[in-house]
Amino acid sequence: MTEPISRYYSSQRLKLHYAVWGDAASPPLLLIHGNRDHARTWDQVAVQLMREYCVYAVDLRGHGDSQWSVGSQYSLPEFVLDVAMLGRELNRNPLTVIGHSLGGAVALEYTGVFPQFVQKVVAVEGLGPPVREPVSASSRMRSWIGQMQEFDTRKPRRYTSLDDATKRMLEENPHLTAEMARHLTKHGMRKNDDGTSSWKFDNYVRLHSPYEFNIAEAREIWNQIRCPTLLIRGSESWASDPEQDGKATAFHNYKNVLIKDAGHWVHHDQLDAFMAVLWDFLRE
Repeated sequence: MTEPISRYYSSQRLKLHYAVWGDAASPPLLLIHGNRDHARTWDQVAVQLMREYCVYAVDLRGHGDSQWSVGSQYSLPEFVLDVAMLGRELNRNPLTVIGHSLGGAVALEYTGVFPQFVQKVVAVEGLGPPVREPVSASSRMRSWIGQMQEFDTRKPRRYTSLDDATKRMLEENPHLTAEMARHLTKHGMRKNDDGTSSWKFDNYVRLHSPYEFNIAEAREIWNQIRCPTLLIRGSESWASDPEQDGKATAFHNYKNVLIKDAGHWVHHDQLDAFMAVLWDFLRE
């Protein structure tokens, strides 16, 4: 694959990384990865998009080659801040923004908060968890503190070989080809002092805030989006249909697309189908 250029910027005193493909004179397009992922998850997508765009893929705080934020909750607002700081660094508004999973949620929130900075937005499985009955605040706090105390005693898993780590990657997403699993693993690991390797992401990104996903506030932000919006999900994923659960009613100008035989990582599982839908949307 075409190797991108690595660059760095600052957000909340953290040194954060992003990758760049393509000609700087081309229109700007920003890619945002999901939780426990990294910028290089987009390689297969980026090398196709760079024919018409200058493509930027960010490593959010605590992920990839970006700095960990010790003591951070790794909350959605913090990730949106990271994207806003990158947008200011690039100074190329309006951007086309594409995000997957957590990155899709970040893309939508950033677009709703700064609608003037985004030309088109794509959220791949990025509308958050299904809306459930609320759990009491005291129960959530007890659970969160218990998880934090447990994590203080946990150590990142160490792998003795790339093959062992690639096997774990395939367990996480059996749709992946062996080649793609190895590529994602290679770019998703760093060496330890003892010669073993561990995943680049901070283990604390696994934890969720004790404050539940607020669907009312999310809808208010989504409702500010005026640019064309593409919502994508896989037929074999846990994601619900936003037209059935009511989330889609928050958007003004949207398309809702289901891609068959794809799980949560739609752009990995059905790359050709994903790119066909994406190009149709981008070229409209």
